[in-house]
Amino acid sequence: MKSNIGRDSYICYNLKRDYNICKREEKMAKLYFRYGAMGSSKSANALMVEYNYRERGKHALLAKPCADKRDGERVIKSRIGLQHSCIWTEELVELSDEEVQQYDCIIIDEAQFCTKEQIEYFVHLVDELNIPVICYGLRADFQNNLFPGSLWLLAWADVIEEVKTVCWCGRAARCNARFNEHGIIREGAQVVLGGNDSYVAVCRKHLREGNLGPDFRFEQDAEEKDSVK
Repeated sequence: MKSNIGRDSYICYNLKRDYNICKREEKMAKLYFRYGAMGSSKSANALMVEYNYRERGKHALLAKPCADKRDGERVIKSRIGLQHSCIWTEELVELSDEEVQQYDCIIIDEAQFCTKEQIEYFVHLVDELNIPVICYGLRADFQNNLFPGSLWLLAWADVIEEVKTVCWCGRAARCNARFNEHGIIREGAQVVLGGNDSYVAVCRKHLREGNLGPDFRFEQDAEEKDSVK
């Protein structure tokens, strides 16, 4: 009877090789883009991920573009009160590979404001240094046009996930409506920093209609009220 030892050894070798490849792939870092509309708790999620790393004795580095100074210098804040210090992405890209390799993960907030060159640097961290990079940000602006950072993250990210929220009507809210006392604003600069006093998440239907809902009430923040006096 012909022996199958050679064939069986070959099969075992291939199974072992495939298993090792799978194990390596499991350990390979990825570039994540977790996008969501205004008010979907993206910053809170970023801060919680950093906390989870820290709780397990790991080191995650928080960063965001210097274009976002709404909450102050080098700090990430969420609407629910969480906050943590961070560095600018402009400073991150100046770090040496040896300095970045001290961290187990890089977490980017407000990634829509990143440049193409910064996104390319995140790709370098993932592909060459095997450091996972998790980016949180808006996908599109108040006119439903992609931000530069979001454009390149959608093109290059390994994993794209939505941080979900809902419109006043109950539909999924994926659009960011900019508004003032007259209602939805259609024209203007792409970047105008603001929070709940200037933006609200709505579904595509109600963005197109300019409908902010029956309960919409425009309220000026304290700084604007003082400036008017």
